[in-house]
Amino acid sequence: MPELPEVETVRRQLEPLLLGKRLVEVTIDDARLTRPEPPEAIAGLLRGREVRTVGRRGKYLLFQLDEELSWLVHLRMTGSFAVGEADRGSGNQAPQGDGADLHRRATVVLDDGRVISYRDVRRFGTWALLENDDREAYLEARLGPEPLDESFDGAWLGERLAGSQASIKSALLDQRAVAGVGNIYADEALWRARIHPTSHGGALDSDTVDTLVEAVRAVLERGIERQGATLRDYSAPNGAAGRMQDEFAVYGREGEPCSRCGAPIAKLQLAGRGTWFCPDCQPRPRARRRTSSRPRKTAPRA
Repeated sequence: MPELPEVETVRRQLEPLLLGKRLVEVTIDDARLTRPEPPEAIAGLLRGREVRTVGRRGKYLLFQLDEELSWLVHLRMTGSFAVGEADRGSGNQAPQGDGADLHRRATVVLDDGRVISYRDVRRFGTWALLENDDREAYLEARLGPEPLDESFDGAWLGERLAGSQASIKSALLDQRAVAGVGNIYADEALWRARIHPTSHGGALDSDTVDTLVEAVRAVLERGIERQGATLRDYSAPNGAAGRMQDEFAVYGREGEPCSRCGAPIAKLQLAGRGTWFCPDCQPRPRARRRTSSRPRKTAPRA
């Protein structure tokens, strides 16, 4: 599934192509993309609109259209965009070299002749239209802070984790705790912070939580620099593959030596997800009382 670095890479490549352009033709061929709304209705509302901003919130792409509507795209597992030129000679409107793409779900033709195709092998991606006034409430109900913003810090995450018996890996995958982190970057951040993925989130002291916040930021920033990770279907709109997979410390590396200590990388199943870690650098937590460098309220002695 594309995570924050992949979605941000898509946003950065689409922004100069879409900003200020008008959507002169929109065709949606897969009803699952817009359900429960009919695809013809969504296509009709998109048609003729001008793209004012191209943004991102967590794993959502946000296109503000005119003064009224926002177009939200969630790529889910295998959604992607491809960019091409309209074939004016034959009347076909498809990205160059794309041919008969069986996985194309929608096509948008811009007023400059470019064609943006949306393809999705697994068909889990979604398109939605919201009134601009309703957009923030919709996103706030589903997403926590952006991990690269100042609002995501140790105090915020520590408060979210307080008293939690859930594993820290599961907590990082909760989009209401931090927006945009998925399986890959959660594993990479936990390795960087030297935290075992099964550790209870509520048992982490404040210094460890602060370290984890910095680790999350570091792996996401590096992922953006490397234009995301390509493992199966992900590619940027320009057709290029990501390069972050070449720098994974643990994800997908079971049995390979840890780059920090040399121990073989291990794998376990956690909440139904494959989870990779170093058993030496990330020792399994021992049962102990929670300690914290932050002051805690205590009841007065009788």
